[in-house]
Order: sequence, then structure tokens, then C-alpha cells
Amino acid sequence: MLTKQIWGTTMTRKLAGMHAALMTGLSDDGAFSPDRQRALDEYVLRQGLTGLYVGGSSGESGLLDTEELLAQQEVVAQDAKGVTLIAHVGAPSLRDSIRLAKNASKLGYHGLSALPPHSYPFSDAEILGYYRDLQAATDLPLIVYEVPVRTGRPIALEILTEILALPNVAGLKFTSNDMFKLSMLRRACPDSTLFFGFDEIYLSGAVLGADGGIGTTYNLLGKLYVALDQAIRIGNMAEAQRLQDISARFVEALLGTGVLPGMKAAFRAIGINPGPTRAPMVMRAADGEARMAALMACPEFAEWLA
Repeated sequence: MLTKQIWGTTMTRKLAGMHAALMTGLSDDGAFSPDRQRALDEYVLRQGLTGLYVGGSSGESGLLDTEELLAQQEVVAQDAKGVTLIAHVGAPSLRDSIRLAKNASKLGYHGLSALPPHSYPFSDAEILGYYRDLQAATDLPLIVYEVPVRTGRPIALEILTEILALPNVAGLKFTSNDMFKLSMLRRACPDSTLFFGFDEIYLSGAVLGADGGIGTTYNLLGKLYVALDQAIRIGNMAEAQRLQDISARFVEALLGTGVLPGMKAAFRAIGINPGPTRAPMVMRAADGEARMAALMACPEFAEWLA
């Protein structure tokens, strides 16, 4: 639990802070690689972030099976001492989600998170029922997830507030451009922890009341996001805008390669090989490796490497 201060207002909310949406190390044949995962973990943990968000879409969880996700939870738990660990456990099957949740609890994770069920066009009542059952499966605080670009539909404000009122639900990861909805959630749920999930506009989410961020590019440039959040918290908007612009330009470069293929290429450029992305995800640019190597050599990005 962190105490966050922004422009003189102090608030305490569970799990708040800046978390890397941890990527997954894969072997050359695409299998989960504990050794490559540990190399990623070691780098990410050097950056001063609050914690790690394990097993989410940045970790290619939609392409991994449950056994691989369980194995990843264990490797990360062994590596990550002294930071907050949030296990993403959202799976197409509630049964698998609960299995992942109970494993994370056993391993000493501090919180859980989960995409809403998204394999079928589930009703609001079914989504509410999913979260009701999942939050009751362990004693860990649960962060629900609003990400229309992944699920194909936004969750209505009134349903989100009802989910956030469940006993073990601590907050929400909000990865949406609907900033008005974020501001309404902040007013409607003053005790909930709100994370913002778009790295390139984190400043916007924080100004509207987000308690921290969870992001893919935090894996590589976590020091930048720690500095960005601190600048926002003390009201140094000129510095926050400068740092956010660096983030935005990095994300813009990733759009040409595909985010995760580009991130893995960027890691290779600094001497850490996280392996390929899992098929069917592939590099979108023929010169993607060269592009990312050149990018990582630019002083504006290189200065933020761990």
C-alpha cells in the first residue's frame, strides 16, 4: 500500500504505484524459457518501479497455456523480492482463472487482476458474476480491467462501479481513451485504486486521478515512468510534459514494428534476448531489428536504460 501525494492531497490506496506489465521470455522455438524470463526480471527490477504485473497481455498471456502461466508466476516470485507483485489471472475459463489466482496466492503475490471474460459476447450480468466468483476465490485484492481494444466492448460505468463495490475488489486498470469515464470513476469510487494503462498518455490519466500506471514500455524504460510520475505528483508539469513526449515518441516507433516484437528487438539491442514473440505474432517491419537498435542508441532513450 502506497501513500500518494498530488498537489497537496494525500491518499492511501492498495497496490498504487508504477508497475511494469511484465513481458515473457521465450526460447527460440517459442516455449516458455525460465532462463530468459529471469534475465528480463533482473533488468526490470533494477529500475525502481513499485512492482510487476505478471501474466498480462504484455506477457503474451493470450498465447500461453495455463501451465506456462503457472510456471511464470513461480519464476517471477522467486526473482522479485521487495516489490509488489500483481498476477493477471484473466482466462477464457473462470476455472482456469481461479486456478491461477490460487497459485499466485500460494506464491505470495500481493494482488490479482483479470480481464473480463471475452471469448463470447457475455452479458453484463455474466461479467459481474465472473468477478464476483473470482474475488471470492482468494483473500488477495483484485484489480479489474477495462480494455475495450482487447475485449471488443467497454463495460458500462454503472457495472464497473458495481464490480468495484465487491468486497475483495481493490481497483481498476483503465486502458481506454474515454477520459471522461475515468474522471467519473474517480468521483464515483474515491477509495478504489485506479491504474492507467496507456503509456504514451499516462500524464493525462494521472492528472485525472489515476494512482499509478501499468505498462508495456515500463519493462525497458521504467526509470522514465518513475520520474514522470514523480514530476506529476509534485506538480512539475513542464518536466512531466517533457518526459511524456519521450514516452510518446518511443511508443510511436513501436507502432511500426508491432509493440511486443519491437520491445523484444529493443531488448536484444541492449544485450538481453527475451526470445521471439509467440506465433502468430511477428515483427511487422522487415528492418524492425535495425530500427529498434538505432532507436536504443539515441541519447534521449539511452539515458533512461537501467
